[in-house]
Amino acid sequence: MKVLVIGGGAREHALCHALARDPQVTELHCAPGNAGIAAEAVLHPVDALDGGAVAALAAELAADLVVVGPEAPLVAGVADAVRAAGIPVFGPGGQAARLEGSKAFAKDVMAAAGVPTARAHVCTTAAEVEEALDAFGAPYVVKDDGLAAGKGVVVTSDPAEARAHAAGCERVVIEEFLDGPEVSLFAVTDGETVLPLAPAQDFKRAHDGDQGPNTGGMGAYSPLPWADPDLVDEVLRTVLQPTVDELRRRGTPFSGLLYAGLALTSRGVRVIEFNARFGDPETQVVLARLRTPLAGLLHAAATGTLADHGPLAWSEDAAVTVVLAAHGYPAAPRTGDVIEGLPAAGGEAGEGGPDAYVLHAGTVADADGRVRTAGGRVLSVVGLGKDVAQARERAYALVGEIGIDGAFARGDIAAGV
Repeated sequence: MKVLVIGGGAREHALCHALARDPQVTELHCAPGNAGIAAEAVLHPVDALDGGAVAALAAELAADLVVVGPEAPLVAGVADAVRAAGIPVFGPGGQAARLEGSKAFAKDVMAAAGVPTARAHVCTTAAEVEEALDAFGAPYVVKDDGLAAGKGVVVTSDPAEARAHAAGCERVVIEEFLDGPEVSLFAVTDGETVLPLAPAQDFKRAHDGDQGPNTGGMGAYSPLPWADPDLVDEVLRTVLQPTVDELRRRGTPFSGLLYAGLALTSRGVRVIEFNARFGDPETQVVLARLRTPLAGLLHAAATGTLADHGPLAWSEDAAVTVVLAAHGYPAAPRTGDVIEGLPAAGGEAGEGGPDAYVLHAGTVADADGRVRTAGGRVLSVVGLGKDVAQARERAYALVGEIGIDGAFARGDIAAGV
């Protein structure tokens, strides 16, 4: 199978890392990729947001499967362009991807499907914002209605901060605060059948103790030893399947990766948000534990044959990923710094041997072959172990071998689990 992955972050490196080790994959391509993905796939300098260019590249390569990684190309309809060219694609069309592209749309779908979620108001004026803030009270949850790369949400007890965030958005969703731990659950779907993956938990705030601004994610771990063993079945029944059924009923079937961000509240499971693609950094730990070959699974979703796919197989090992972020992230990340101490190409080295490896995100190779920073989240370091504690120890051991001037990582990812 010839596979083309679209994107250039750590999520796409995690996908390529798994696909490169899948015996079904005979050729692996990525556009545009990054310095780490270059060791596992052939890179192509194509604009990921240009559906016509992506479809043309897929046709030129005679790709058997295109996997669209990031949210922006999905919302822009890149998967539609590839489907129109007659090439199987893993990723929802632009209309279905509105589930992530518009939080107001997602709330409408959830209401129609009877999916449990936070009460919310959609606001476009300062007066509406004030009314919603008063209605729900602190802590205030204010979400940009559109795509914001995981940084469009403010949770604060300061009404001035809540108003300021709302004022900077064209349209916002203000909702009640949900108590309890948060869980990320991915599901592969072909628009009818839904296959949930293993749950994970990520860490959104920039600094230890959940302090600092929201980010795209600073680390994650899987499995969740504290979670109810029936959680996945419950979420499939009450959240994932009803949402997929409702989108199909509307004539915009969702085929690809449905990501439910969940709060396990005192009143039961509630959906915080939906995403229309693999989450970053949770993908790094979920795929590290998946034993089912990835290409066949994604191809089955892309071709409407997921009902014929067998159950998924998982490693009993735990996985932890720690994100190394550039100086100034998330507000103003610095780029161009040399990255020292990287493991050998292919990603498996360090003190943990094959049990710790690096996935690249914001990296680029310069003319002299040195790898430099090229984004906010620079690397995801993955550790594997017999339990979360051992996986965490191996991840942090490898983090300690890497040098980037001014870079930082949280020190408490998966601590005490």
